Amino acid sequence: MNFVETVLASTAAACIAFGASHAAHAHGIDGSHEHISPAFQTAIANVPGKTMTAVVVDYKPGGVSPPHRHGQAFVVGYVLQGEIRSKVDDGEARVYHAGESWTETPGAHHLISENASKTKPAKLLAIFVADDNDKDLVMWDKK
Repeated sequence: MNFVETVLASTAAACIAFGASHAAHAHGIDGSHEHISPAFQTAIANVPGKTMTAVVVDYKPGGVSPPHRHGQAFVVGYVLQGEIRSKVDDGEARVYHAGESWTETPGAHHLISENASKTKPAKLLAIFVADDNDKDLVMWDKK
């Protein structure tokens, strides 16, 4: 399988893993929240039982994500474009710029995740390392 076929197969697997409702998911009727698209998913060959999954989170200007958790997944957030304001657990809220990243430990509570700009879009790559059978990678807080 060549590189393009591998990426396409990984994207298809991610779509299946997230289900139709999560594959291209947008929160909020007013469109003020994020849009989540699968990027890739692959088993980690040297860590049996673990899978790496990535999604791209697109924020419109002023877009926000509701507070959420990622279960027992270890998460890396990497800003691809713009500026993302993030606050995890009782840490400080911080603005991350394109090229910067942060991590979230399993069970962490992601209280703030939003576009720091009201005029420019932002884009985030979220990478999850989770158990192979952990398919519910984002659990939104109940209102």
